[in-house]
Amino acid sequence: MQFATCDLCDANEAKLADGSLAILPPVFLSFGKRSRFAGPAATLKVFEDNVLVRAALETPGAGRVLVVDGGGSLRCALVGGNLGVLAEKNGWAGIVVYGCIRDSQELDACDIGLRALAVHPQRSIRKGVGEAELRVSIAGITVYPGDWVYADADGVLISRTDLN
Repeated sequence: MQFATCDLCDANEAKLADGSLAILPPVFLSFGKRSRFAGPAATLKVFEDNVLVRAALETPGAGRVLVVDGGGSLRCALVGGNLGVLAEKNGWAGIVVYGCIRDSQELDACDIGLRALAVHPQRSIRKGVGEAELRVSIAGITVYPGDWVYADADGVLISRTDLN
């Protein structure tokens, strides 16, 4: 899939104006082999607990992007190297984490795209608390299951519809 987020913004100014296309704030770091990725969103809401993240990545990704609302926590990691390998194996296009990752070098070797706020060496708790496939808020931007995520070196876009 070839696209540039800058070109998508230029071609969809009316959608930016009406809110059906939004841009995540430029606070995300890039990891993984894919600097550019896109796909429909699967959403999770968790807080310092990655059990549901693993459960989602164990399912067929079918080119989707897992969008994880981790509440912006910088106290532990929600995705690590093992989950990156799982995401790649199961066909996920990418992961956007409103929180931290760990094992950054391992994740950089995975053929997925990944955006996160920061790197943190501590793993999360594992209680299985959270919700899946619901409206989430990522850095103040609302993401619904099925919204389209477009990410490249210039930013991350959230669109209510497929722009290609």
